[in-house]
Amino acid sequence: MLKPEECVLVVVDVQGQLARIMHQSEQLHQKLAQLIKGGQLFEIPILWLEQIPDKLGVTSEELALELNKTTSPIAKEHFSGWQANEFQTRLTDLTQKHIILAGIETHICVYQTCRDLLDNGYYVHLVVDAVSSREEANKTSGIEMMLASGAVQTNVESLLFELQHQAMGQRFKGLLKLIK
Repeated sequence: MLKPEECVLVVVDVQGQLARIMHQSEQLHQKLAQLIKGGQLFEIPILWLEQIPDKLGVTSEELALELNKTTSPIAKEHFSGWQANEFQTRLTDLTQKHIILAGIETHICVYQTCRDLLDNGYYVHLVVDAVSSREEANKTSGIEMMLASGAVQTNVESLLFELQHQAMGQRFKGLLKLIK
């Protein structure tokens, strides 16, 4: 079972117009908002990536407002977040080895980030209802490729309840408010 103190949440490239044309974009944004707020509830460090933001635009406003409460974006040029020096530095400065991974596009930037994380000794927990691609088939393919590479599949609610472990306490009350 995952423990909050073992985890880092990584949010990949939910930016500009591209974020709005993802398959089921509205649902994606809702799940990402729940995941980000859940990460904050459990005091999980969050690393937030943006692919060439000067060209693709910044992170969707509703997500950026939440993310800015605890972190700042990391700009990258490679598809994989691992290739950004600032990402590697910030991640390796943390002691957590379990990565909760979400964002877009599933079959490109999320996939390549996942592979590099796995190749560098991290355990990746792929939040399948908090990833997307422009085409559903590419989302499905990307998920399959990551699972075949060793990622563990989860979803927002399963993950948050796994982190909670028990149905009691103030954090549990906060979790219930978050998922309703």
